[in-house]
Amino acid sequence: MLTFLLWCALFLFSWPLAIAALILYPIVWLILLPFRIVGIAVHGVLELVAAVILLPVKAIKALA
Repeated sequence: MLTFLLWCALFLFSWPLAIAALILYPIVWLILLPFRIVGIAVHGVLELVAAVILLPVKAIKALA
């Protein structure tokens, strides 16, 4: 909602810039999508490494 209100304010101040932003937003989103996917994959790998490293500690705590 806040994004829409900011776009409306931009439209009131400079409508050509607001229209350009409206057209360029999906293009920029598509360009950044692979980086988002890589970020999700890296986050998953780091979570897996952390789980493997912390597994012995959790097992020892469960036995004690």
